[in-house]
Amino acid sequence: MSDTAVQPHVRFWFDPVCPFAWMTSKWVRMVAEQRGHEVEWRFISLRLLNAHVDYDSHFPPEYEAGHTSGLHLLRVCARARDEHGPDAVARLYPAISSRIFDVDPGESGGGMPAGERAQELLGAALEEAGLPADLATAYDDESYDAQLRAETDEALALTGKDVGTPILHIAPPEGAAFFGPVISRLPSEEEAGALWDHVVGLATFPGFAELKRSLRELPQLRAFGVDEGEAGVQEDWHGGSRRQKK
Repeated sequence: MSDTAVQPHVRFWFDPVCPFAWMTSKWVRMVAEQRGHEVEWRFISLRLLNAHVDYDSHFPPEYEAGHTSGLHLLRVCARARDEHGPDAVARLYPAISSRIFDVDPGESGGGMPAGERAQELLGAALEEAGLPADLATAYDDESYDAQLRAETDEALALTGKDVGTPILHIAPPEGAAFFGPVISRLPSEEEAGALWDHVVGLATFPGFAELKRSLRELPQLRAFGVDEGEAGVQEDWHGGSRRQKK
């Protein structure tokens, strides 16, 4: 979208394998519906963001496979946008991530989708989103990686490099951009708007830089064994990535 075109109220960069991005996206959708905001869904790849990182020394064992799965899934999202427009991404993102996170641990098959299980997930997600099944062939198509890297770099240019997902840009192109908010629980319909006003008010205050803590609850998602109305076990996520440097 060019800066001369009609701008969305919010740009939201996501990786479909990030549980905190998924939780935040649910809240942003609630606010968008309540306020009539338009959200543009954009791509940030955790695998490309961490391309320079030694996963064995920085992350728990499952992270490299998870981030790689996200890159493959984003290729399908990129092809969907190229061929069917941004509204296709708005439909496909929840169709994919709900099948990763809003299922019981046994239903997910354990871990992030890969191989045959990823193709099964994509087939169901594309059908739900009303998109052609053959878009799934982009899963292994590295030609989309340059586009994904450019979009990841675009997000980092707005916030700096020591961030993860999600990244929000309020009132682009001039408005404030920031990493987060990282939330573990989904606010109620009544709480959603107030939380939005607080976040936007703080993020758009001139000179504001950071408000952070690494203690986090497991997200309120069924895949983590945490149901609605429950609070997950609190852990120290070491700056949002569970870094375990050796």
